[in-house]
Amino acid sequence: MPKLWTATIDAHRAAVRDAALNAMGELVAEHGLVALTMSQIAEKAGIGRATLYKYFPDAQAVLAAWHERQITAHLDQLTTAVNPAAPAVARLQAVLHTYAQIQHHSARHHGGELATPLHRSGHVDHARQRLHNFVEALITEAVHAGDVRDDVAADELAAYCLHALTAAGSVTGQDAVHRLVAVILTGLTASRPSLSAS
Repeated sequence: MPKLWTATIDAHRAAVRDAALNAMGELVAEHGLVALTMSQIAEKAGIGRATLYKYFPDAQAVLAAWHERQITAHLDQLTTAVNPAAPAVARLQAVLHTYAQIQHHSARHHGGELATPLHRSGHVDHARQRLHNFVEALITEAVHAGDVRDDVAADELAAYCLHALTAAGSVTGQDAVHRLVAVILTGLTASRPSLSAS
């Protein structure tokens, strides 16, 4: 098969898939997860239902693929938030702020209903591990630079940051999001607490 023809078919397949995923995102934003059907997705995407079935077996598969694309976009957003020339602590701060914004935005637009059915899938576990490793590496660099406390393992500090930042999904307003990130950064940079105080 000629290369041009193969590229055209591949581009067409990618366009159909993207249209289906975009349609799913719009439907979730408009209606939530209540009884979304392949007919609704096909109509919103502007493609035939039979065509949609060539790409996805059911609406749940479209939803999972859409969610995986969202997570990948968020991870890419975190990566681009980092200025490689900046000090480690500045890069860490940028990532924490960006992740807080993602949490805040996602909760406003998708609500908690997506968490249960989607956050159990394998792509989510892989993304969580990738995110954890990314934050842990930044913390390790900041520890070596003397900007982050060294009395707690970087792995534990990364878990603390990511867990605490989920609270950004439940706060109202940007000021609250910024305060949350400031509290987390204070916890990361605080000196070792005195054990004699009681």
